[in-house]
Amino acid sequence: MTLALVLWFALSIACDVGGQLCLKRGADQLPEGGSIRELAGSLARSSWVTAGILIYVAEIFIWLRILSEVPLSVAFPIASLNFLAIAFASALLLNERVGHRQWLGAFLITCGVMIVARTT
Repeated sequence: MTLALVLWFALSIACDVGGQLCLKRGADQLPEGGSIRELAGSLARSSWVTAGILIYVAEIFIWLRILSEVPLSVAFPIASLNFLAIAFASALLLNERVGHRQWLGAFLITCGVMIVARTT
């Protein structure tokens, strides 16, 4: 795997993390209860939700770039490193509690990713 491709994957994972963090912050600001119309209005006015969506739009183009060079059967397992990255970011930036089993699961996913990545 080339350095450029590794950087594309890193950018893709960074977009996944950034998008999820933004969407979580936006979701935390939603009003409790209320109608679907009120929820839609709150979502439309949320700068966090808008940022999350825009990050995911950018990530689509990054992902297409990756898929133009790597088989999906290889790219998707590597992209699953976002499980580890999102768990880490949510613990670090959102002060969420990540349990031992979650860390173990993320670690096992990472091990699987390394095995898949080394087969290319």
